[in-house]
Amino acid sequence: MLTEPTAHIISPDTGTMSGASGKYEKKLCDLDGLYADQSAFKAQASSGGDTIVYEVCEQRPTQQAGDLIFGTTWMRPGRIGNEFYMTRGHIHAQANRPETYYGEAGRGVMLLESPEGDVRTLEITSRVLVYVPPLWIHRSINTGDQPLVMSFCYPSDSGQDYGIIARSGGMAQRIISVGDGWEAVPNKSYRPRTKDEIAAVYATCD
Repeated sequence: MLTEPTAHIISPDTGTMSGASGKYEKKLCDLDGLYADQSAFKAQASSGGDTIVYEVCEQRPTQQAGDLIFGTTWMRPGRIGNEFYMTRGHIHAQANRPETYYGEAGRGVMLLESPEGDVRTLEITSRVLVYVPPLWIHRSINTGDQPLVMSFCYPSDSGQDYGIIARSGGMAQRIISVGDGWEAVPNKSYRPRTKDEIAAVYATCD
């Protein structure tokens, strides 16, 4: 049976997408453990733990292989210590599935890491499309002073593995504020993956 074609309006101001079938949000209190300065996190979360850091609107037409999931991410500007607000980040559970992100508004960085720990950083602004190839862990970071709004698209059978970052003590690098810009610095808590852990990522590919 054919799926009915649809059209969706994206608001660069609010990050909403018409016709979304689902929506979720992450509050500051949900992001414990992401930031290096835990004292700064606890102090901010104690008074503003209900602050919404980012929201996702999405449409999942079907879960069948070959279909797509698409939607929008809206992320508030802000910092914990010298680190910008960020998403939890993930690799796809089927690690050989790609993803695209298109900048609708604001300014940010896509932080990417291979299973072996190689790092790439790509700036994303309005009308910039970022391609996340298969097998790359990725996290979005708002480095601007306005909300970062992006639209995204990925295969419907991708799934997400959020634990891969936590199991390594975070990503290999952190994005910090420097003057009016940003800089990538080593994450002192990072633990490189073992050969078995790397092999387990590649084993998810079909």
